[in-house]
Amino acid sequence: MELGYELTIEQTQKLAMTPELIQAIKILQFNNQELNEYIENELMENPVLESEKTESTDIDIDELRDKILESNEELYSYKQWDVAAGDEEKDFSYEQYVAFRVSLTEHLLVQLQFSSLKGRDAAIGRYMIECIDDNGYLTMSVDEIAEVMDTDTDTVERILDVIQTFDPTGVGARDLKECLIIQLASMGELTDDVEYIINNMLDDLAENRISSIARKMGLKSSDVQEIADKIKKLEPKPGREYDSDHTVKYVIPDIYVDKIDGEYVVTTNESGTPHLMISSYYNKLAGETKENEELNKYLNNRLNSAIWLMRSIEQRKKTIYNVANAIIRYQQEFFEKGERFLKPLTLKQIAEEVGVHESTVSRSINGKYMQCAMGVLELKYFFTSGIIADDGSGVSSNSIKSMIREIVDGENPKKPYSDLKIAEMLASEGIEISRRTVAKYRDDLGIQSSSRRRRF
Repeated sequence: MELGYELTIEQTQKLAMTPELIQAIKILQFNNQELNEYIENELMENPVLESEKTESTDIDIDELRDKILESNEELYSYKQWDVAAGDEEKDFSYEQYVAFRVSLTEHLLVQLQFSSLKGRDAAIGRYMIECIDDNGYLTMSVDEIAEVMDTDTDTVERILDVIQTFDPTGVGARDLKECLIIQLASMGELTDDVEYIINNMLDDLAENRISSIARKMGLKSSDVQEIADKIKKLEPKPGREYDSDHTVKYVIPDIYVDKIDGEYVVTTNESGTPHLMISSYYNKLAGETKENEELNKYLNNRLNSAIWLMRSIEQRKKTIYNVANAIIRYQQEFFEKGERFLKPLTLKQIAEEVGVHESTVSRSINGKYMQCAMGVLELKYFFTSGIIADDGSGVSSNSIKSMIREIVDGENPKKPYSDLKIAEMLASEGIEISRRTVAKYRDDLGIQSSSRRRRF
């Protein structure tokens, strides 16, 4: 074998992940809130950028030069449009006017101030309220509270009795049983039989073993069913209606869909997103810095960065718009007739129609929401697996779930349908799925089994 050197020319294709391309991908993934935060940050860092709501002020060239030298050719902290501290005209955001929601602790402390508990008792009551979690349950035992507050358990029990009369009803309970008993007592509906069932047969009640409870207590099944219905209407977590750090308040849609003259029209939500432009003051700066190579290079870099940012944002808008339009065309029956007519849909199908890669479609729908006549839905909702019906049409899993919900809603509560029966009913409509699949979809919908749904 002979070894040697030679020169060859070879043509290959590869994707170079430039900083600009990485930025474009990142911008496409952003939801509206993340995009706005990113834009605000860019407005602060890039003196060539401005938005419609931004007011330009003159920049001193010497000051600009000094700042560039201090930051080694990159000016990250420079902000062209600082508003004077005493300026009467200020920008206001909706965040300043978000409705205030009181927390459970605050709600209870207000009631404590107007209660019969005073002095040392009020101090113990305050400590106990601070030991109540977001669901409304007391997280410390009476003995532990007595030890911490250097008092006796009788005093703690007496103060707890007062707190358990506060709103919301059931607050301050130490477990679920006590919570339910407090609520029924306040309604005047706590009987010996009801209290006995709660204290001793709550698991049987959860499993809907109505006949077993009736037999053990010597009651009619209908009477036990009435008790069960009453208990099921109670609130197991009385504190959850109040604000907490984990509360999700709202979703801002990225796309609006309206039916106008028989056609679905898509519009993108640009409210709150600044409209970017090149600063009108840039031309003046560029003219004054021609003789300074370093300043001129800096401004050109900032200009290129600003132009790429604006192009990336416009491309994001166009891509999301095209993807949403393609979804609507494919899922038109859903928008016309409802969830039952949702078709199976994959990223590949939309990617081929729009003319982009599947990963681009994935980034376009991730965390993005559409507001339509059906409500506010995540774009991911429209992408679902399914089966092929007897007529050859595709039926999505969400559509099948909707059909199962309709079947259960229309059943005789005294003779609920089994999973096998539901599978047979779906088969009669040309949808062949197994009993096990019905059970899985039913669990996804939060629908109990037929034995638990049965009423007496």
